[in-house]
Amino acid sequence: MKYALPLSLALVLSPFATQGETGGGDLARWKSQAQNVTIVRDDWGIAHVSGKTDPDAVFGMIYAQAEDDFNRVETNFINSQGRLAEAEGESAIWRDLRMKLFVNPDSMKKAYAESPQWLQMLMVAWADSLNFYLATHPTVKPRVIKHFEPWMALTFSEGSIGGDIESVSLPGLEAFYGKVPATSADAPRDLEPRGSNGIAIAPSNTADHHALLLINPHTSFFFRSELQMTSDEGLNAYGAATWGQFFVYQGFNPRVGWMHTTSGADGVDEYLETVTKKETGYVYKYGAEERRVTTETIVVPYKTATGMASREFTVYRTHHGPIVREANGRWVAVQIMQEPVRALMQSYERTKTKTLIDYRAIMDLHANSSNNTLYADADGNIAFFFTNFLPIRDPKFDWSRPVDGSDPATEWHGLLPNDDSPHAINPSSGFVYNSNDWPWDAAGKGSIDRAQYPPYVEKSNAETARGVHAIRVLSGRKDFSIQKLIDAAFDAYQPAFASSIPALVRAWDGLPDTSELKKKTAGQVALLRAWDFRWSVDSIPNSLAVYYSQQGGPSAGPGRGGGRGQGRGSAATPPTPEQLVERLAAASDKLTADFGSWKTPWGQINRFQRNDSAIVQQFDDSKPSIPVGFSSAVWGSLASFGARTYPGTKRMYGTSGNSFVAVVEFGPDRVHARAVTAGGESGDPASKHFNDQAERYATGNLREVYFYPEQLKGHTERTYHPGQ
Repeated sequence: MKYALPLSLALVLSPFATQGETGGGDLARWKSQAQNVTIVRDDWGIAHVSGKTDPDAVFGMIYAQAEDDFNRVETNFINSQGRLAEAEGESAIWRDLRMKLFVNPDSMKKAYAESPQWLQMLMVAWADSLNFYLATHPTVKPRVIKHFEPWMALTFSEGSIGGDIESVSLPGLEAFYGKVPATSADAPRDLEPRGSNGIAIAPSNTADHHALLLINPHTSFFFRSELQMTSDEGLNAYGAATWGQFFVYQGFNPRVGWMHTTSGADGVDEYLETVTKKETGYVYKYGAEERRVTTETIVVPYKTATGMASREFTVYRTHHGPIVREANGRWVAVQIMQEPVRALMQSYERTKTKTLIDYRAIMDLHANSSNNTLYADADGNIAFFFTNFLPIRDPKFDWSRPVDGSDPATEWHGLLPNDDSPHAINPSSGFVYNSNDWPWDAAGKGSIDRAQYPPYVEKSNAETARGVHAIRVLSGRKDFSIQKLIDAAFDAYQPAFASSIPALVRAWDGLPDTSELKKKTAGQVALLRAWDFRWSVDSIPNSLAVYYSQQGGPSAGPGRGGGRGQGRGSAATPPTPEQLVERLAAASDKLTADFGSWKTPWGQINRFQRNDSAIVQQFDDSKPSIPVGFSSAVWGSLASFGARTYPGTKRMYGTSGNSFVAVVEFGPDRVHARAVTAGGESGDPASKHFNDQAERYATGNLREVYFYPEQLKGHTERTYHPGQ
C-alpha cells in the first residue's frame, strides 16, 4: 500500500510540527480533501463514507464520528495521552500518570516519523479531519485537545475497551509514587463480566451452505460507532469502530469478517526487582551485575477551581519496564507490548484482507495483545485465533505471579508463532466460538488440546457460563441461517441458575412442613420449581432468581461477589439449607418493598434508559425507559445486559453488555447482514437517531444492513461532503 506524498503535506508529516501550526493553507487543503469524500446517512443515521483514496475515506469516517459524538472521540484520546486530569481534575492524576509511564509524546512522534508512508498519510488524514471538524463547528468546545496532530493516533492503536496498561493497579501506583498506604484493590469495582461473544458457523452447518459470523461485543454502551468506509483503492469495511479510531474494529468487508473477544492470554508480566540505593542513585541486581535504575520526571497537569495546576513525579524504570508498585520491600516493574505502529498497521490492514491467507499474513505483525479473533469468509472458511502477542517464556516459572527480575532466565525470548498459539481452522464441529473463556473449547468441548501449549499461555483458567451456553446452542445443528443464529445469540437459557435454583428448591424441600420460613416462601418456590431458567420480560421467576442471588447466594450477582465466569460466590463455608431459603425470603421482601409485590415481572425491573449525552449516565425511575428481557453475563445469558440499581433508583439500568450485534452471511458473490446498536448512532439527544434503535435493541430485532449502494436507495436521509 503506497501513496504519493504531496509536497503540501511536508510540514504536517514532519515530526517537529507542533500544536497550533495550522492556518489558511491548512483550511484550504482540508476543504479540497473534503471534496474527495462523500458521506451518505441512511435512515438510521449511520454514515456510509466513500473516498477516492484510503486517506480520503479515513478523513470522511473520522469527520462523521465527530459529527455523531465528538465528546467521545476526544475523551478517548484525552485518556490515551494521560490528559484526563486536565478535564476532570485531581481525581484523575493517577490514571494519567499510569498512562504517561507508557505513552510519551516524544517517543510517539519518533514512531510516527519512522512509520510507513502510507500509514503516515492515514494519520495525517485522521488529524486533518478532526481539525477540519473543529474549524467548521466553532460552537464545539474541546475539553482539552484543541488541535489534533497525526502522531496522536498512535496513542490509541488497538480498539479493545481495556488495554494492557489498565492491568497496572492504580492504588499500587499511588502507594509507591504518592507515598500513601497501599490498598488491596482498585475497589469498589463493577464485577459485571466484560468482553464479547463471537461465533462463526461453517457452510456445513448452515441451511444455505454459506458461512455465518456473529459479531457481538460486550462493552460499556455507546463505546463504538457503526459505519461503513470505502475507497476506490479496495477498502470496503462495515461494522463497529471505537470512537476516534480510523479502522473498523469488529466487522466485515465483501469477503471476510472478523470479531474480537477479550482474551485471557498472558501478555503482561511483573518483575520483582532487587533495588539498592547508592550515592549516585538507585541500582538493581541483574545476574552477577548491578544496573542503574533509570529515572525520569513526569509532570501531570490537572484542573482546579481556580485554573490549572500540576504535580511532578520522579518515576523509575528497569530494562523490564516502569516501576509501578512495591511488594514485600521489592520494587515491581511491568513489561507489556509496546508496538503502537505495528498495532495500528494490523488494526487497519486486516480490514482490507480478502482471504484466510491474507488475514493470517496480517496476524504475523503480532500486535494484537488482548483479543481473540473469530473469523469467517466467502470461501467458506471459519476460524478461531487466540491472541497473537504471546511472549515465549521459561515454563519453570509461575508467570501468573511476579517473577524474579534479577534472574536472566525470566526474560522473554521472542514471540510464540501464530501456528504455535491456540487456534482452530475449519473444525469438524462446523463452528467456533469464544465468550471470553479459555480457548480449549473453541470448536466444541476439548477441541483444542491444552497439553500442546505452554502453561503460561492462558491465565484465566476459566470456563464461563456463557461458554457452557454457547456450546449448548451450537452443537449438533445443521440448519443455521441469519435468523437462527440471531435466535441462538438471544437464547434465553441461563446455565448459572440451572445450577443454583435447583439447590435452593432442594433446600426448601428439606425444611420441616411446620417451618414458618417454608410457608412464607411456598409460592416463590412453586414458581422456581417449574421454571425453565429462561429470561423474559414477563418472567417472575427470573426476578426472584436475580434478587435471591444478590442476597449472597451461590451465584452472587454483580457487585455481590460474582466475578469473572460463572459468578460463584466466595464464601468459605457453604450456606445451610435454611440460610438459602432465608435469602429467598429476603429477596422477596426486597421486591415487595421496591415494587409492591414479589410477583414482579423481570421487565418491570430490568430497563434500558438513555437520558443525555453524558459518558457516565445518570438514571431516574421517573423518566422513560424500556424493558429488557436478557440478563447479566454472570448467569450465562449470551445476550448480556449488565444492569444494577443506582442511587435513587429501584429499577436496574443497564450500562454494559450487548452494545453492537451483527450477524453476517458470506455468500460467494454477496454478503447479507443484519445489525442493531444500543440506543442509536448519534450522541446528540436532539437527534432522532439518539434512541431510535432502543426498542429493536431490547427485543433483539436486528435491522437490515445497507452494505451495497443499491440498498441505500429509498433509505437515504442525506448525502454531503464534510464541511457542508
